[in-house]
Amino acid sequence: MQDAITPEMALNLLKEGNHRFMNNLKANRNLLEQANETSDGQHPFAGILSCIDSRTSAELIFDQGLGDIFSVRIAGNIINEDILGSMEFACKVAGSKIIAVLGHTKCGAVKGACDHVEMGNLTALLSKIQPAIYDEKTETQNRNSSNGDFVEKVAAINVKRTVHAILERSPILKEMLENGEIKIVGGLHEISTGEVTFY
Repeated sequence: MQDAITPEMALNLLKEGNHRFMNNLKANRNLLEQANETSDGQHPFAGILSCIDSRTSAELIFDQGLGDIFSVRIAGNIINEDILGSMEFACKVAGSKIIAVLGHTKCGAVKGACDHVEMGNLTALLSKIQPAIYDEKTETQNRNSSNGDFVEKVAAINVKRTVHAILERSPILKEMLENGEIKIVGGLHEISTGEVTFY
């Protein structure tokens, strides 16, 4: 089934799953049966990089079952070489057809970056979001977490910067994209409604 899915079909599968999630119409699936069916191997159609936020589980908001997606989660949906390596594995080795970078509204990591929080190892992680803050030029007042519009604009820019960085830092994924083997998209999850808007 994975072989028959095109990158465009993979995106539509995510959109359809999100539509089901928003309307509380979960697909009828037997997870225990899926566990048994996938015990000898896996063939996920998508790799999704999302935040660790407890409200943004990719499997749930895209209504997918066991073995359907690779889920990479890190605060602020940023990338590093380990995450890039995981994405390269997902697509080049395991055959996934799409990579989605998923940000979300009211993101604590983005808020922390906007407030220039420094705390242990979190300092280095939040510094990776700082370029998105500098790229946001429209908000001139209250450029911190007290300004909800500013936070959401930075979150959107951060997703787009991450998509760009994947292409810049992974020749493998860039080549696959150019050959039409995969799609790479960004999106924002509105946590109050569950809706994902893709860029």
